[in-house]
Amino acid sequence: MDKDDFTDKMKPQDDRRRDDPEEQLWAGNYSVKDMYGTWIITAVLSVTALVVACVFFLAMFPVVLGVIAVVAVIWIFLLCRLAWRKWSVQYELTTQRFVHQSGILSRTTDRIEVIDIDDVTFNQSIFDRMFGVGTITVTSSDRTHPTLVLDGIEDVKRVADLIDGARRKERIRRGIHIEAV
Repeated sequence: MDKDDFTDKMKPQDDRRRDDPEEQLWAGNYSVKDMYGTWIITAVLSVTALVVACVFFLAMFPVVLGVIAVVAVIWIFLLCRLAWRKWSVQYELTTQRFVHQSGILSRTTDRIEVIDIDDVTFNQSIFDRMFGVGTITVTSSDRTHPTLVLDGIEDVKRVADLIDGARRKERIRRGIHIEAV
């Protein structure tokens, strides 16, 4: 065996697996559908409060105005909460990273290597199931976000499967076959 044969045998057999380009698999943010349940309950309670105020306290006009003011404040709060959730969080999943951006005026970007993700779970309340949204919990060995909770994700099962599939593919690509230590 000459020197060239020995050098060829010592080279890794599949160098191309380490140079795979990074591709975007999914991008998303908070879904409005996550608040539908809250809006339904708030609407029922608002209408009930207004009807009770008008029927029983119509003679006391300040009481009716007070109830209208409280209902208006609750709805304004819910709309502000929706705007905050919708605009303050962005997610992106690539074949190698999970990127989490948060903030409106100042933006913080955190990257979790897909290979560092240990577990992906999702859960749905009854309203979440009705409207096709849910919450994903990503557990990783990342120091800044060992547990990352993604609220209001539309098509939650598919997204959770994408994250888990990317994790598995990246571990296989890098030759790491141990799921968790």
